[in-house]
Amino acid sequence: MKISIVTISFNQKKYLKQCIESILGQTECALEYIVVDPGSTDGSRELIESYGSAITKIFEPDKGPVDGLTKGFEHATGDIFGFVNSDDYLLPHALMHVTNYFNEHDAEKFVTGLGFSESATGHRSAIKVRQLTQNNMLHRAAVLFQQATFFQADLYRHVGGFDADNLTCWDYELFLKFLISGARHQVINHELAVFRLHPESISGSGRLTTLYLSELDRLFIKYTGRTRGLADRLHTGVLKLQRELSAF
Repeated sequence: MKISIVTISFNQKKYLKQCIESILGQTECALEYIVVDPGSTDGSRELIESYGSAITKIFEPDKGPVDGLTKGFEHATGDIFGFVNSDDYLLPHALMHVTNYFNEHDAEKFVTGLGFSESATGHRSAIKVRQLTQNNMLHRAAVLFQQATFFQADLYRHVGGFDADNLTCWDYELFLKFLISGARHQVINHELAVFRLHPESISGSGRLTTLYLSELDRLFIKYTGRTRGLADRLHTGVLKLQRELSAF
């Protein structure tokens, strides 16, 4: 069983080396690694080139992150897919645990492992991973850990991949489509990845928070056929409270 990992990178040389080496260092699995760079000018391309044939390189302009990811997965030939941003990284043995899981379980699942967020100063905090359901995703009560999430290539293709019109939460919508298609989500008890927060990142800066929440409301309308009402907002509050209480 082969795993294809896609990394999209644009002027992230500061973090890119750790990301690349964390993935190429996953020796206990069959790996295909694809890096998409639409035109970095900070030396990232030269760094990517230095790894030679260990990386499948896509150096061409794209229309943004979703288009870059789509191009990456169009080149992927693995049985299992995952995507790790250029400023994040995998932990040792992560893909061994993923391979073992999919070898032992049925194909109607996608999985997320455990892991950490890491601050600009290097401080790590454990991410509280919970099972994703249609209910908690549609009601804005789900927490994604995309860097530690892996899925079958056939499932990705079955749902049509990413939505090109989604500007901020393309991963959220992809996983929601998995659930709507009948797939189940499973949390596996292995530390797989680190999600880095820093001032230049979207999550670290918070500059797209308003648009992100607006996109979640658009997804609610798209997949339920109605706008979010008072009862839905109350339900979201209950789900979030239950999530917080379950952490204790």
